[in-house]
Amino acid sequence: MYKVAFNKGAQKEFLELEKSTQEQVAKKIIDLQNGIFIGDKALKGKHKGKFRKLAGDYRIVYLKENNILVITLVRIAHRREVY
Repeated sequence: MYKVAFNKGAQKEFLELEKSTQEQVAKKIIDLQNGIFIGDKALKGKHKGKFRKLAGDYRIVYLKENNILVITLVRIAHRREVY
């Protein structure tokens, strides 16, 4: 089991989402907490070292720190704005 932490920007983005979208994203965050990384993609370029999880039209960008089992949510945004 992983600990999931929001950075300040990701927390603000999450709280600004519509309630139904928050619920959809929250389910994916619970998947991350439970170590379910199926379908996640490693990012390239300036985002190298980060991963993304799909939540409908939204993307959860996160950083997985294996040594201490912490996942830091970096960004939660619509797919056209996230990168």
